[in-house]
Amino acid sequence: MPARPPPDLNPRKKPRQARAEATLDAIFEAAIQVLVSVGPRRLTTTRVAERAGVSVGSMYQYFPNKQALFYALNESYLDVLAARIETTCEQQHGAPVRDMIEAIVVTYWDAKMERPEVTRALYRSVAELDNEPLIEAFARRVDGATATLFASASDASFVDLPGVNLTLLTTIFGAVRNVFERNLPASEAIRVREQLIVMCEAYLAVIQRPVRQKRR
Repeated sequence: MPARPPPDLNPRKKPRQARAEATLDAIFEAAIQVLVSVGPRRLTTTRVAERAGVSVGSMYQYFPNKQALFYALNESYLDVLAARIETTCEQQHGAPVRDMIEAIVVTYWDAKMERPEVTRALYRSVAELDNEPLIEAFARRVDGATATLFASASDASFVDLPGVNLTLLTTIFGAVRNVFERNLPASEAIRVREQLIVMCEAYLAVIQRPVRQKRR
């Protein structure tokens, strides 16, 4: 179920044709470029429209203000991120637990690090937004995908799967965000990723039940 934004952040309309989709994609990419170059406070819809090569009137057909633009931009970003995690979970279904956790960490990490300047800009852009509906929608998709994945593990099962799943995702997402907040150089960030995988694997090794106890 898609997130339902607060009323003041609703887009004026949704694209229904390929041309409109292309216009919206151009607006999103322009918004990212402006965010990265000047930050959320100095971003204006006029600047974004100029960068996107569309009229201000076309901008306002979609977004009544820059907060609505920020909301839609983050919604699009989280939708793509959730889809990548879901795909990884489908590919790892029935694998050993260690393979699962490494795949999840690497997928989330790589998605955030592909364009780190964009990730930082998006974090800043939601500082003053009511983005709870976005986070809830994203969490529902990811929690569901990873819980189903861990339930299929070939070598372990868990007494409290929801609790284990929540702990793992909170740890992974929190660690990655802290890497950005601390602005770690690439060499240190990679060390964090490696240790994060080790930490998650060690946690699962302690918390899991032996495979012989799994229900069949």
